[in-house]
Amino acid sequence: MRISSRSESCLAVKPKSPSCTAYCLLCGGGIRILRNDPAHPLLIWRLSRLEKDGWHDNEAARERDVSEAGRGRVAIVTGGTRGIGAAIVQLLLEQGFAVATCGRTPPQEPVTANGLAAEFESCDIRDPEAVRAWIDGVAGRHGRIDLVVNNAGGSPQAQAATASPRFSERILQLNLLAPLHVSQAAYRHLRASRGAIVNIASVSGVRPSPDTAIYGAAKAGLLSLTTSLAQEWGPEVRVNAVIVGLIETESAEMTYGSVHAQERIAASLPLGRLGRGRDIAEAVAFLASPAAAYVSGAQLEVHGGGERPLFLEIVKDEAAGS
Repeated sequence: MRISSRSESCLAVKPKSPSCTAYCLLCGGGIRILRNDPAHPLLIWRLSRLEKDGWHDNEAARERDVSEAGRGRVAIVTGGTRGIGAAIVQLLLEQGFAVATCGRTPPQEPVTANGLAAEFESCDIRDPEAVRAWIDGVAGRHGRIDLVVNNAGGSPQAQAATASPRFSERILQLNLLAPLHVSQAAYRHLRASRGAIVNIASVSGVRPSPDTAIYGAAKAGLLSLTTSLAQEWGPEVRVNAVIVGLIETESAEMTYGSVHAQERIAASLPLGRLGRGRDIAEAVAFLASPAAAYVSGAQLEVHGGGERPLFLEIVKDEAAGS
């Protein structure tokens, strides 16, 4: 049995605390439980059950809620075998979700946590028919889908003046159209479960993205898609995005250069380090949780405070040299 943790003064977890005026799952039908009515028979019965289940300790209750946040729920994560995707899959498994992921090649070992392993299926998410077959298969095996994380994406560098039409189309397919196809295929399942979609976007979609212009345009489109779907599909389905900043992954050297270059970049960020996959996973877990029940159409920036504008460094260098 689980209780609401909205009120720190809830009688279920702190019987000696001041009056609790929150509407709480403790009283089932939404009866207001007040400190001045401690003899309410339903309250006494629920408290006795909570004591038996070990819910009298607020911290223990919170930890138990986290470890069981996804129990009985099913998540789909595209591109969940490495990098940010693997971190998202691992955290969802830790929370008790059943997780299905896909990619073009299977991982050497499945992502595991909490005694659970993520399912993997080879699927090109740029193919709408393959996507629908995969998602319907997951729903058929598990009976439901509660969460979709559109994580797969990326782009090699290519100057806009010379990028071929085929290259540009494939980048748009992977980073914009594929999330749409996945969301469309999952929609009826999410509507039935009143589930959520989290799109993994990028700072490249909210600032200039030289040498990856098509990628930046696709991610900007993904943010627009997020807000539009939130409008169309609410209240049954919540749709949000995480705007990812500079992240330390397996390909960090390819993206940011040498270790020394990475250290300089990290030092330039307000929080003094590159992001980690776990940082993004925590944001996804929040947006998928009941704590975000009234959050839809949001664009959650996870970038350590953002990149410092170059002109400020130029001004600083000029001042130091004068």
